[in-house]
Amino acid sequence: MRVGAIEQSVSDVMVGNEPGVLVVDDPNVADLYAGWLSSSYRVRVAHDAEMALDRLDDDISVVLLDPVRPDHTDEGILDAIADSDYDCQVAVVTAVESDFDIVDMPAHEYVLKPVTVEELRAVVQSLCRRSDYGWKLSELFALVAKRATLMDRKTDAELKESAAYSRLVRRIQTVSAETDEISHGLSARDTTALFHQIDKNEPKRRVVNG
Repeated sequence: MRVGAIEQSVSDVMVGNEPGVLVVDDPNVADLYAGWLSSSYRVRVAHDAEMALDRLDDDISVVLLDPVRPDHTDEGILDAIADSDYDCQVAVVTAVESDFDIVDMPAHEYVLKPVTVEELRAVVQSLCRRSDYGWKLSELFALVAKRATLMDRKTDAELKESAAYSRLVRRIQTVSAETDEISHGLSARDTTALFHQIDKNEPKRRVVNG
């Protein structure tokens, strides 16, 4: 299905205030994700950084993107979105395994391909919910998601030796204290992921695996 056809069909159906989702990936993958999401969201698709930034505006709540693909690299798009004036949540959906570099990555979720329709919808729903609570709460979700990913994939020794991980943990403690007063407004799933034994034990992992 052509990109224009997808956008037209979504526009015809989604006439309310549904959140906007921008999918940035190869044509076949972007079209697939758009089909999965178009019943609940206003979906736009893009196939490279230039097209993505052209289609990004205030109507977009969530961006799903793969910055590193076999025949295409758009790593700069993450920084470009972060530096823009648009308040959107970003999920990196990629086949590249996570590493300590996600600590400084301007993304709110890191999802490992392949991803199912249920998993992708869950990620988008979660990111839309986060955006309702403002920048501070959004930052806390991003930090905890990164911490969970690293704790799942790195040994205790590697975590202890990493200065980046130590900075991440300290920032989580600071932002957690600042946002605790609004935690009652979160869903049970989100509250568990953020605050369950955050100081002593591994939090529930938020990254979706295929």
